[in-house]
Amino acid sequence: MKGLKKKRRIQIIAVATVALTLSTALIGYALRDGINFFRSPTQVVETPPSESETFRIGGLVEEGTLTTNSNNEFTFSVTDGGASVPVAYTGILPDLFKEGEGMVGTGKYINGVFQATEILAKHDETYMPVEVIDALKEQGVYQAPNGS
Repeated sequence: MKGLKKKRRIQIIAVATVALTLSTALIGYALRDGINFFRSPTQVVETPPSESETFRIGGLVEEGTLTTNSNNEFTFSVTDGGASVPVAYTGILPDLFKEGEGMVGTGKYINGVFQATEILAKHDETYMPVEVIDALKEQGVYQAPNGS
């Protein structure tokens, strides 16, 4: 009788282990396209990602680089103080988007231009995404608002 209980317990543990491994693999497979890594402009210039990789880039919209045409096609450069990356975007920009302010874009780096599919701007005059703040601090150009 003890041998049967021990055998049943081992079977249950084996089935639970296989089920846990399988569910973890399925979750990882399902989430692989939803994970977008953040890169600063300096990281993009130093180590360009493959053209098929979707990632997020953030920094400040470089002064004097924002251009548009009648088809809602925008081009500008994003910088972290160390490097600049040209960005192309087709669509409607957020109301708070402007030169010299923080932004985060999602897209792909193709032929030296970041082709953005989504652009996010700051929320208010003091907000900046954490990733952008970290990248600017790494470059030594971050200045906290209001001396904070």
